[in-house]
Amino acid sequence: MAEQRDAMLWTGVAGSVLAALCCFTPLLVVALGALGLSAALGWLDIVLLPLLALFLALTGYALWRRRRR
Repeated sequence: MAEQRDAMLWTGVAGSVLAALCCFTPLLVVALGALGLSAALGWLDIVLLPLLALFLALTGYALWRRRRR
């Protein structure tokens, strides 16, 4: 059970860091532009911001569960 909580915590942290990097830096814009997929840049904010919120919530929930036990 502790392994599951640790996996949930690491998934939340890794997802939050990755989504934050793609939201706040031009990392994804440069990568998609280099691949010729710059037409897909219009939907990034629609997807990345809720994804960041989801991963931050997952991290908070995992920390709450860890502290509760």
